Amino acid sequence: MNVLQLVPKLNVGGVEVGTVDVARALTLLGNKSVVASAGGALERDLVATGSKHYNLAVGKKNPVTMFFVYRELRKIISRENIDIVHARSRIPALIGYFAARHEGKTFITTAHGQYRKHFISSIMGWGKIVIVANETMSEYMNEKFGVKKEKMVIIPRGVDLEKFQFRGKKIKKDNVIRVGMISRITPLKGHLDFIEAISLVTRKYPCVEGIIMGDMSSAKPDYITKIKLSIARLSLERVIKFKDSREKVPDVLKELDVFVSANRKQEAFGRSVIEAQAVGVPVVATRVGGVIESVKDGETGLIAEPSDPVDLAEKIIRVISSPETALSMVKNARANVEKEYSLERMLNLTISAYKNVLKMKKILVMKISSLGDIVLSVPSLRALRCKYPLSVIKVLVDIRFREALKGIPYVDEIITCDLNGRDSGRSFIKFGERLRDENFDLSVDLQNSKKSHMLAFLAFIPERYGYDNGKLSFLINRRTKMPQRPMDPLDHQLNLLHLLGVTLMEKRLELVSDPLSDEWVDEFLAANWVKDGQPIVGISLSASEKWPSKNWGLENFIRLSELLARVNGIRVVLLGAESDAPAADIFVNSTDSKPVNAVGKTTIGQLASLIKRSSVIVTGDSAPMHMAAAFNIPFVAIFGPTDPKRHLPPAEHYKLIHKRFPCSSCYKGKCPKDMRCMNMIKPQEIFEAVTELMA
Repeated sequence: MNVLQLVPKLNVGGVEVGTVDVARALTLLGNKSVVASAGGALERDLVATGSKHYNLAVGKKNPVTMFFVYRELRKIISRENIDIVHARSRIPALIGYFAARHEGKTFITTAHGQYRKHFISSIMGWGKIVIVANETMSEYMNEKFGVKKEKMVIIPRGVDLEKFQFRGKKIKKDNVIRVGMISRITPLKGHLDFIEAISLVTRKYPCVEGIIMGDMSSAKPDYITKIKLSIARLSLERVIKFKDSREKVPDVLKELDVFVSANRKQEAFGRSVIEAQAVGVPVVATRVGGVIESVKDGETGLIAEPSDPVDLAEKIIRVISSPETALSMVKNARANVEKEYSLERMLNLTISAYKNVLKMKKILVMKISSLGDIVLSVPSLRALRCKYPLSVIKVLVDIRFREALKGIPYVDEIITCDLNGRDSGRSFIKFGERLRDENFDLSVDLQNSKKSHMLAFLAFIPERYGYDNGKLSFLINRRTKMPQRPMDPLDHQLNLLHLLGVTLMEKRLELVSDPLSDEWVDEFLAANWVKDGQPIVGISLSASEKWPSKNWGLENFIRLSELLARVNGIRVVLLGAESDAPAADIFVNSTDSKPVNAVGKTTIGQLASLIKRSSVIVTGDSAPMHMAAAFNIPFVAIFGPTDPKRHLPPAEHYKLIHKRFPCSSCYKGKCPKDMRCMNMIKPQEIFEAVTELMA
């Protein structure tokens, strides 16, 4: 397993220390660890772990620099054979995402902070998994950036308990009371509040010394100026001391009597807080973000209100004035750190997340319409599940046909779309973004249309499989030529799946009937005087609204129903969509055969249950034919302008009625001649086929 971590710099800080810790764990387990950053104080520690470091300005926002870094990252990913690109900050994530996707590698993120709602910040949710430190961050990323809970992995930050050893009750070497904070030098960390609070504490305890540790070189000059002016204004020049960021944090912590986390804004976690708790320093922290999950007020530390120096000072005084209470809190805190925040636990969870994300492929199968074609896609879904047993397989279908795959065991989720309605126009781009948020590894385009090709591209799916059919096929980067010879629908799909290494397919359609739909059918048939076990013949009135040439004709169906009515016990059930309702009314009023009219009255699930209950289905080249095959129900297939070799589903019990003429398989929606291929099929011929199948 080869992992590339991206972090702006390697200066002292929680993010940077975590990067080095993970790098060490990777190399100790025999994996390759690579880090790209602009370098810093921890670079030497990183290299000492056996990791490779590339000095790159991955945190720079300059577009020219970003493009240069993007190209270099792609080279690194290829050269080092990287499996996972792990971004720990926003700009590195933006660059790393596109570099990883272009190279077809797994991209993940760790969301370290409660970022402002902004496009750049939303990139932290683009990872295949998003690592967060606690439930607070999980809720935040979900609420602010719409990151699904299912893709977030909670891994609390960890402390090296061997480095940060518990000191127990502090042995005083002098009368100085040292109150300190260790953090980045930035306004949100609340240094000005800390200085104000120290000023208030010195009124009661003049021997207090305030310690500020952080990397001054990375701080903004105007903020350093504000800190110095505040110290001068409060006459604290001899009270506030600055510690070099190169000093060892455990050594600094051991000298403290109180540790303060004075964050003004939401803090995702607060590594320095648990480091202080591990050493046994009483903690006073402001009530922000995830800090309150590790600091239980009065139990493992004290909580003050953010941006309130008076409250902060009161809590510091409370710790100083009550040594027994402080000792009780630090013992509880250490026990909690050992249980929840040990470095060993963090690293084990991180390595496990790496392994799991490599096993977990996310596959999008696109079969948007129509109903019959969606039914025909099930063998491909079955074959993909056999090829990728541990993967997540999601299928994109038109919202009208979402019931067709309900209960199919090879599908983890059905994603619906309405490309002619809510997801059209500008919303089409939005829908592509929604698919992008899923972080699919590959797409299999069984629809092979312009829109499906565009959606795969907009979703930034690294491996996009489809046919080169001239319909924006350049958007598909794993494509094969359209077959030159006629193929049945399943062989046509299998030919595409060959690109994924799928060479075998079980040619068996499959549908799962819904118990509630089965119950509805029983009640519907009973209400129409159909007895239990009575044979019924389902007649699909229309093969296609858009293809009139595929329809056999209402008069022929009426004559067929009259022939069937002469056979003792048979009832005819009319099947069709709402658009077929006028024809169904004419049918019912034109015959004494008393057909049961179910046209426009069924959902897809109820239609499936009705077909499953039938003895034989009579249908043109349409969805009921495929549904009958899926339930192993005998059917009579009436073909005209389309080629049975290309559209007939796999089935055991069926009769094909197809009259061949020089113009056969013309694939014209409207016949320019006399519809001879359909008109030459007589009701008596269909009747004989039905009775033979029933026998």
